[in-house]
Amino acid sequence: MAAPLTGVLRQSGSLFALALDVFRALPKRPFQVKEFIQQAWFIASVTILPTALVSIPFGAVIALQLGTLTRQLGAQSYTGAASVLAVLREASPIVTALLIAGAGGSAICADLGSRKIREEIDAMEVLGISPIQRLVVPRVLASMLVAVLLNGLVSVVGVVGGYVFNVIVQGGTPGAYIASFTALAQLPDLWTAEIKALIFGAIAAVVAAYKGLNAGGGPKGVGDAVNQSVVITFMLLFVVNFVITAVYFQVVPQKI
Repeated sequence: MAAPLTGVLRQSGSLFALALDVFRALPKRPFQVKEFIQQAWFIASVTILPTALVSIPFGAVIALQLGTLTRQLGAQSYTGAASVLAVLREASPIVTALLIAGAGGSAICADLGSRKIREEIDAMEVLGISPIQRLVVPRVLASMLVAVLLNGLVSVVGVVGGYVFNVIVQGGTPGAYIASFTALAQLPDLWTAEIKALIFGAIAAVVAAYKGLNAGGGPKGVGDAVNQSVVITFMLLFVVNFVITAVYFQVVPQKI
C-alpha cells in the first residue's frame, strides 16, 4: 500500500516541479517564436472543428433542459438568461478543456514522447539546450492562447445553438430570449470563463509535456503516456474548475 502511494506522491511532485520550471523559463531568451506559431496553428487546426461541433449539442441540451424547466415554473422569459449563464460559466470552459486535453494535449504528449524514445531529448541536454525552454514553453503558451480563443468560439456557438433550439424546437419567443441575455449573466462571468480556459490550457499542456518527457518502453510506452496524460488532465481540470467556481461565488456578488 505504501509503495503505490509513494509513487503517486513522487509523480505529483515531479509534475509540479516541471510546471515551476516551465513558468520560470517563460521570460528567458531566446523565445522560440517560430515553434510557438507552429504549435498554436497545429493545436487550433485539430481542435476548432471538433470544438464547434461539440458546443452545438451542449448549447442545445442546455436550452432544451432549461426551456422545459422554466416553462414548468412559468418563467419562460428567463430561458435565454439561464442558457447564457450556463454556457458562459460552465459549458464553454469545460468543452474547451476537454478538446484541448483530448486533441491538443495528446498530440503534444505523442510528439515529445516520440522524441524521448528516439533520444532526441537526451541529445539536446548533452548539447546544453534546455528541452523545457526549447520545446515545452512554446507548446504551453500555444495551448493557453488557443484555449482562450476556443472558449470564445464555444460561447458564441453554444449561445446561438441554444437560441435556435429554444425558438425552433420549443417554440420560444426570439425577442424574449435575446432580451433576457443580461438578466442573470454579467461581465465577470465572461472574464472568469476566459481565466478558466487559460488555466485549463496550461494544465493540459504541462501534463502532456510531463508524460511525454517521461515516456519509455518504445512506441507502446508512448501510447500509454498519451492515455495517461488525457485521463490525468481530465481529473485535474474538473478539480480546478470546482475550486475556481467556488472562489468566484465567494468573491463576485451574484444577481438576484
